Amino acid sequence: MRRIRPLAWSSPWLTESFHRETDMKESWFTPGMILIPFILSVPYLTGAFAQAAEQQPPILRLSLRDAMEAGVDNNPNVRLLRERVMEAQGASQTQRGPLLPNLRGSFGWQRRVFFLGSLGVAGGTTGPFNFFDYRGFLTQNLFNLSLIQRWRAAKTSVEVAELDAEVSQRDTKATVGLLYVDALRAEAAVEAAKANLKLNQELLELAQNRKAAGLATGLDVTRAQVQKQNEKQRLLAAENDRERAKLNLIRAIGIDFHVRLVLTDRLKLVEIQPQSPREALEVARARRAELKAQTRREKLAALTLSSVTTERLPSFEFAGDYGQTGSKVDGTFETWSTLLQISVPLFDGGSREGRVSESRSQVRQEQLRTKDVSDQITLEVRDALLTLESTREQVEVTQEALKFALRELELSRERFAVGVANNVEVTNAQTSVAQARDSVIAALSNFNASRINLARAQGHLDTLYR
Repeated sequence: MRRIRPLAWSSPWLTESFHRETDMKESWFTPGMILIPFILSVPYLTGAFAQAAEQQPPILRLSLRDAMEAGVDNNPNVRLLRERVMEAQGASQTQRGPLLPNLRGSFGWQRRVFFLGSLGVAGGTTGPFNFFDYRGFLTQNLFNLSLIQRWRAAKTSVEVAELDAEVSQRDTKATVGLLYVDALRAEAAVEAAKANLKLNQELLELAQNRKAAGLATGLDVTRAQVQKQNEKQRLLAAENDRERAKLNLIRAIGIDFHVRLVLTDRLKLVEIQPQSPREALEVARARRAELKAQTRREKLAALTLSSVTTERLPSFEFAGDYGQTGSKVDGTFETWSTLLQISVPLFDGGSREGRVSESRSQVRQEQLRTKDVSDQITLEVRDALLTLESTREQVEVTQEALKFALRELELSRERFAVGVANNVEVTNAQTSVAQARDSVIAALSNFNASRINLARAQGHLDTLYR
């Protein structure tokens, strides 16, 4: 006699249990039949595994550099400004067209009846006559300073559009970088909440052991339990904040929300090379695209003014045509003409003077904007330097405060263990540790955010991840 062990799984089509006790020699059941439910269940097991794999969101590991670069590639504002660059390039090509030769061709057929009286000749009508004409026409501006200045202005507009796109890319990088730092802060807050909860569990067990030994009261245990529930609530809030921070980062990058984002960088204090305000400003003025773009706008306004004022100057134009004409296609004769024309503007009703006055005002406005942009850059650089130095010192102070808080917790824990004090001191010390950890996280987050702000103010965010 032999017992056949029951199977741990079964096919949907097989409901009868194979768990029975019988003589193998006399039973119809054979060991080979064990394969039947397995074979029948393979399609269902495979489908279940595939469905589980589809439900698992893909993992995306991102460093600060990866996030900032991805944000530039996917941000709609950056892509929009790139299209504006293409638009400006097309406008520049349009303005260049009148300066290049203009060549066109034509072919015509005409059938007419003439009234001789209209020509001063006695008689009636004649005809009809056929006229065939096919020829080419060429026009070329030999000199038109106004058109030249317009073309130069259009080329400057392309440079302005390119610099605006660069500004948008830099600001997008900075925004993504700040959101990345905020997500790191949220993750660090979760880790701190877990550490606080673990510590509270240890203190709760200590209070329970002390009560079991008759050295503590139920109030001590209840107080530790209340503190534990508070830490659980803080952990839940921190986890929710972490997920929200990651969603904001995903939205800024422009990727699919159906991913599980894993941040590979961590909040830390890094060494920074000290800079004087003068040195930092020199770097910013050399690299900030806003200042370059505003300088180009000022140049654009000046070229626009020049194109209007030079309309008063004479312009030279050449025109000519060459072709064949006749009454039959195979019986045409060569004809051609040339024209050299000088155009001198005399009076246009005063509209030109109005446009000159308007353009001069635009030049003065751009000059004022240039000064405003320069002052704004100075403010951003000086503010970023002050904030960076302050946050660096805050990190050092909070880290030192955390050491003292941990030491206070250790001493109060020892006092409670030997029965010198109740766990009020322990609870207060635990609260101080939690606050100190939060302060360290906030200081590190502010320090890294100020690094990004200084790099943005100086116009070289790539130095963050070299």
